[in-house]
Formats: sequence, structure tokens, C-alpha cells
Amino acid sequence: MSKIVVLGCGIVGKYMAIDLCQNSNYKVIAVDVNREVLEELAREHPIQIRVEDLSTEEGVLRAIEDADIVIGSVPYTVGNTMLERTIRAGKNIVDISYFMEDPFDLDELAKAKGVTAVVDCGVAPGMANIILSFHMQKMKVSRYECYVGGVPKDRNAPLGYKSPFPVFEVLEEYAETGRLVEDGKVHVRPMIGETMTIDLDKVGTMACLISDGLRTLIRTTDIPDMFEMTLRYPKHVDQMRVFKDAGFFDETPIQVGGVSVRPIDVTASLLTPFWKYEPGEADLTVMRLIISGVEDGKPATYTYDMYDEYDPETGALSMARTTGYTCTAVARMVLEGTYSQKGISPPEFLGLVPGCWESVEQYLEDRGVTCKMKRT
Repeated sequence: MSKIVVLGCGIVGKYMAIDLCQNSNYKVIAVDVNREVLEELAREHPIQIRVEDLSTEEGVLRAIEDADIVIGSVPYTVGNTMLERTIRAGKNIVDISYFMEDPFDLDELAKAKGVTAVVDCGVAPGMANIILSFHMQKMKVSRYECYVGGVPKDRNAPLGYKSPFPVFEVLEEYAETGRLVEDGKVHVRPMIGETMTIDLDKVGTMACLISDGLRTLIRTTDIPDMFEMTLRYPKHVDQMRVFKDAGFFDETPIQVGGVSVRPIDVTASLLTPFWKYEPGEADLTVMRLIISGVEDGKPATYTYDMYDEYDPETGALSMARTTGYTCTAVARMVLEGTYSQKGISPPEFLGLVPGCWESVEQYLEDRGVTCKMKRT
């Protein structure tokens, strides 16, 4: 029986543990600092629990001591150190912590330890990268477009948005820049700058924000034109632009009544209760990929469309389903030896291995997450 340790039991980590415990060949241990969350999980599912502070080296090492594979789902602020500690312990890992540091800084260490470490293994980056590199096996890709977003199903949610992740992280991202590639050169643009829109089935018109979601693709591919856009309701983007321009996302402290505060901290505190999903409240995740190039000497374009909603039977938000099930699908492949490349593997490495995308696709379809593809 394989022992799987899930580090972090938040919105996504919880449902990855639940998904994996359905397999009788797996023994699943969920680890988090929040005992209440863990005990609730253990009451309802055959999952072992362990309370540890995963921001500490001791907590991580105790948690993964007997693991056959580790799944990382911790806050981005501790994601890189958690990954390094797991690799140093010689444990294979599939991670969705999305930390800001360059994961390839740990590539040499992972190879020396004989570790397979798959990073950024969610939706986009994640599923989208696997699909892209699946096509790169067969065609010379010249353009890659990724439009992806998770939003409340109710367009009239407060300020047009809710987040399953910490609000501070969302605001911090809005205050930053994104990268895209044009004519083979990397360009940096503000995330909330000039925006375009796209019309998608079931959700209608969505605003497109330049994100930094290309991440490792900028290093690992030579595609001359590519970008990832984060999708939000247009009303939300208009309002966030006003907030940003007014300084609500600034990280430089200001004096208020003799107290030094950062505007972004105050904004996050005020918005958190409004942007929290309540039990039973529905979200949706939508993604469109457009992959263009030359295949068999002829121009070809592949378009993928994914639409997924909150699952009322399990209580899983769509963002947890689409992100988590991609990660658990890959974890299964690493456990079974289907994917065993040593070192740091961004998800685009997996798509280059014959059969990997088909395996992930079937795993997702079995859980109701589907991507429809058409070729033109």
C-alpha cells in the first residue's frame, strides 16, 4: 500500500486527500497546522491526520518521514522552502504551491537525490502546459494563447468576485505585472492595465488580465508568441482598476491616526469577509487554449474549452476540482512509474511523454472535468 502525504489541507489540499483516499491501494495522511479542519476531514473520510507547522523544517520532515510520495499544497510564502526540504529528504513530490522563486534552482539537488519533483501542477499552469507539450510532440507551435479564470457563478457577487485563496494574494497579484512573449521577446505589462475581452459559452463576456502564468514556459519552450490571460467579470476589473489607482493595493506604509499601516493589508482585511465562499455557494472555472502552428507541413490550430462548476454532492469548489484532480492524476503516474524523470519537472515535461496527457485527461473525465477540443 502506497503512503501519500498531503501537505496543506486548505480548499484544494482537502479535496486532493479526499480524492486519493477513494483508492484502496493508497494510505492518505493529511497534514496541516489547523487541527479542527483535519479532525472534520477524518470524521468523514478514511484519512489519517497529523498536526504540524509546515513552515518549519521539523514539521515538514516529521510529516514526510514515511511517505512514498508527497503532495504540496501550502501557502506560496513557504512553498519553496517546503519543496527544498522534501527534496533533501529524498521524497518524490507533486506540488501546487505556486511560489515565486525559480523552481529550477532546486533541479541539481533533485537530480542528486534521485527525486522526481513536479511543480506548478494545477490548471494553468498545469493542465494547460501538459496539453501544450502534448501537441509540441507532433507540431511546430508558433502561438500559444491561454485564457483561464475562476469566478463565482453569480456575476452579482460583491465587487464581482470571490476567492477560494487568501485575498491578500489576489490583491498582491493585481498590483504586480505579467509577462508575455511577442516575436520571441519577453515583455512585462501591468496586470491591471489595458484589458481585452473574450466571449465564452456559458459565461458570456469576460475581461482578460495579463498574468504571469507562463512561468516556466518562458524558459522551457521557444514559442515566439504566447501569453496567459486571467479571466474576470468586466465589472470586477473596472472596480479593481479604481482601487489600484487610488492606492488601495500599495505596500508602502502610511500613517493613519499615528499608526503605520500598509494599504494593501487594510484592503485585504476589509474584503476577506465579502470574498469568502460560503458553504454551498457555487463557483466556476473556465479555460480556453488556442495552440497554433504547423503540423505535417500544414497550418493547424487546436482549440480546447473547459467549463466546470461547483459540485453540490461533494461540496468541492470547481477551482479545487480542476486544480486538485490534475495534481492527483499526476501523483498517481509518479507513484506507478508512468512518469519518473528525475529533477525539477514543470508540467510541460509530462506532456512530452507518450500517453501522459491521455492518462490525465481520462482521470479528469472520470471526475466530471472535461476539455473539449476542435481542430481547424
